[in-house]
Amino acid sequence: MNEKIYRIALAGNPNVGKSTIFNALTGLHQHTGNWTGKTVETAMGTVKGSHGEVQLIDLPGTYSLLAHSAEEECARDYICFEKPDCTIVVCDASCLERNLNLVLQITEITDKVVVCVNLLDEAEKKSVKIDLTSLEKQLGVPVVGTAARSNKGLNELIEAAETINSYRTKPTKPKYPQIINDAAGEIAQVLNLENAEWIAHRLLENDECTINRIKSMLTPVEYEKITALTHTLSDMLLRHNISLDALNDITVTSISLRASEIAKRTVTVENTDKLYRDRKIDNILVNKWTGIPVMFLLLAAIFWITIAGANYPSSFLMEQLFRLEDIIASFFYNTGISDTITGLLVHGAYRTLAWVISVMLPPMAIFFPLFTILEDMGYLPRVAFNLDSAFKKANACGKQSLTTCMGFGCNAVGVTGCRIIDSPRERLIAILTNSFVPCNGRFPLIITVTGLFMITSVGWKKDILSAIVLALIIVFAIAVTLLMSKLLSKTVLKGIPSSFTLELPPYRMPQFGKVIVRSVLDRTIFVLGRAAIVAFPAGIVIWLLANTYSGGASLLSICSDFLEPFGNILGLDGVILLAFILGFPANEIVIPIIIMCYTASGTLSDMNSLADLKLLLANNGWTLLTAINTVILSLNHFPCSTTCLTIKKETKSVKWTLLAMLLPLAVGISLCLLTNLLSLCVGFIRTFF
Repeated sequence: MNEKIYRIALAGNPNVGKSTIFNALTGLHQHTGNWTGKTVETAMGTVKGSHGEVQLIDLPGTYSLLAHSAEEECARDYICFEKPDCTIVVCDASCLERNLNLVLQITEITDKVVVCVNLLDEAEKKSVKIDLTSLEKQLGVPVVGTAARSNKGLNELIEAAETINSYRTKPTKPKYPQIINDAAGEIAQVLNLENAEWIAHRLLENDECTINRIKSMLTPVEYEKITALTHTLSDMLLRHNISLDALNDITVTSISLRASEIAKRTVTVENTDKLYRDRKIDNILVNKWTGIPVMFLLLAAIFWITIAGANYPSSFLMEQLFRLEDIIASFFYNTGISDTITGLLVHGAYRTLAWVISVMLPPMAIFFPLFTILEDMGYLPRVAFNLDSAFKKANACGKQSLTTCMGFGCNAVGVTGCRIIDSPRERLIAILTNSFVPCNGRFPLIITVTGLFMITSVGWKKDILSAIVLALIIVFAIAVTLLMSKLLSKTVLKGIPSSFTLELPPYRMPQFGKVIVRSVLDRTIFVLGRAAIVAFPAGIVIWLLANTYSGGASLLSICSDFLEPFGNILGLDGVILLAFILGFPANEIVIPIIIMCYTASGTLSDMNSLADLKLLLANNGWTLLTAINTVILSLNHFPCSTTCLTIKKETKSVKWTLLAMLLPLAVGISLCLLTNLLSLCVGFIRTFF
């Protein structure tokens, strides 16, 4: 006989450690990002309980079950209609009152509830004490204290959930006015469904999600009867000055007041100074005067660490990989493999792959852990808070600021991250504009060109100035992102920006071991692997173009000569344009293609020093204008092939994918034309005046 699988739903506000509990219990390595809305789909795992196998369902983090977002609707529908054997509601011990709002909403639906008061260790540091025994009496359901990061209390939590039927639970309910309870009771009697009273309250509130769900569960006759009764009772409430808006306000207020009563009886704060530490920090980090400057300085610091830290490992990695290339090439020659095959596989595919790895891996290995540390500390929601008003003014969703931050590491990751945006219109805007911020693949070109032509200092001063200039370039990229978001929202994607709740989670000490593992495995290796997949065949194509001749000239030089006139109009040349076109598979290979074309070599080339590279570029007509326009085009051109494939997958549309490619390219061409025209005007004025 098959053993019954016990289903436990895991619910809770964002940032309460719910996914950490899920990972610790199931052994799965789901991402546990410290910002709102990170979990947007239901995840499942199994854990061996004391009474058999337990299926754990990690519901999306939500503040409420009143269904204002996809996360809330998903969590609510599962608890209400899928009827799990038990629902564990995870709360943050340091801000219990706010979390109790969700607890009370869930206990309205089901009495099979266990409350998990998590992060007790952090609450203790803030001198917050919780009387768990008293809290259990107040709520009428089992309460278990945990510290999930150190695995404390998790066994007791599962045990309580498995044995919920042995508890004499009598969940406390919010206290609504009697007239509302009476109206809901009349509807509940006619409904004759499980959770009928809770459903009746939602019908009175004209909750669209509940109405659609009930319509699918009832016969047409039953549905018409319920609809007529609901309208009659709503009119009755209106005659008592309880409008639809007033009813919603009463519901929220009743829940909040009950949560406040329970918190006052069970929570004690011994030292308010520790509790308000986060507020003191936020007075600086999210202040309207200091928030943006601090964010800029922090961004510059991260780029400085990335630039300074990536130089040496990148050079070392390149040296070792190119040394391995010599060994592989010797093996090919000694075994009698033809020069053509050797060129295609070794000097074409392998060398391109070596370039991508050596240039891309070190900065990603530094940038992603730093980015993840900020995420774990709780700073990224502050970034979103600082940028929220700017995105709202662009008629976009404030959550787009989070996906923009993801794009700095990899635009493909940023596009995937747009799933956290509920509105399809706003999600499309975020996807279409994500490539306006430079990813790690574009940083090498931007850093190299700015360092060679825009900064004359040397040593540590050069690194600091490079970081500041790069931060300013990022600010420019964000400004373009906002402008394009505004343009899209006023043209092809018209609409009003939606609101969303952005919680500023408490600051936490990052778990550095997990940060390194997660950032290296989940992000660095993942992105590098996708780049390598497209870089290998791209190397073969580039080698063929460079080593196939027609009329004494290689196809590569023929193509660059063809593009030369158009390049000159943009203040560039044909080689630069060709390098960006051939760099479509991976942005990291743009610089080596430029070097290869200028040196007329048949393979991707490296320079012995930056001075040699600057001399080569200057000898081929590069000026400050060329450098500026190259950076502009690097910031604003079609996204790489990996990002384009991701856009196609997320939008399921060729049309939107093409727009995502053409929009930044049009901006880049326009800006290059403008700077070139301004340069010509300045030159004209200097000549005659």
